[in-house]
Amino acid sequence: MIEIEMNRVVLGYGKHAVLKDITFCIKPGKMVGLIGPNGCGKSTVIKALSGVLPAFSGNILIDGMNIADISKRDLAKLLGVVPQITLLPSVFTALEIVLMGRNPHLGLFQYEGNKDIRIALEAMGKTATLELAERRISELSGGEIQCLMVARALAQETRAILLDEPTANLDIGRQISVLELIRKMCLDGNLTVLAVLHDLNLAAQYCDRLILLHDKKIQADGIPADVITENNIAQVYGVDNCVYKHPLNGLPVVLLSNMDNEYARTLLAGGRRDN
Repeated sequence: MIEIEMNRVVLGYGKHAVLKDITFCIKPGKMVGLIGPNGCGKSTVIKALSGVLPAFSGNILIDGMNIADISKRDLAKLLGVVPQITLLPSVFTALEIVLMGRNPHLGLFQYEGNKDIRIALEAMGKTATLELAERRISELSGGEIQCLMVARALAQETRAILLDEPTANLDIGRQISVLELIRKMCLDGNLTVLAVLHDLNLAAQYCDRLILLHDKKIQADGIPADVITENNIAQVYGVDNCVYKHPLNGLPVVLLSNMDNEYARTLLAGGRRDN
């Protein structure tokens, strides 16, 4: 079991701070969503937690250890990462890409064995990419490649996964299947999961907890019902909105509209309001 913690962390590029005083702790068995508008620093958090971007100040702890004291190889054994933008060799096959997830477990000059191939194929089966195994990356769509990145992270067999927009380029069916898979693995395997998500409704439906970033800080942190509010959405995204409860599970759903909220609620309730 791995805990991921940021304590009063300041992050940025060059001399420019993007995020200040970021503090949170993510525990095993919880799927946490990182949300906020474009440019608010979501991907910056993922880069810092994956060891790509050093913090200006503050402490980043992975499994109780300062991330600065963890080697790249050991960090890869603890954290699996699904990046937002992936540059892959076009001549590689899908299976070869997923097998890259086994690299942290191999010794110097060691090749993948039958066990590694089996784990990679199982990961591809879980992400519905098994039929792509022998196809080259240049032949695949953006959505198919995104699913391969999830499969590669699963093949890495870590106790924590960081996902930067895992549903990007996916149709709605694959969005749901990928998020359901991640959530099931989180609960069944007691994994620690942090996922950057743009779709607020998907975030509310699949995440146990949401962290909303805005204006270089954490605007809200809590269960979806406490974070997805009309006031927060209006303040952070600058749009008129109506937040109502999903009719089946009671989780918050965001409706964006130019109509006033009272009228929107009337329509959602199946009623009518005469002008």
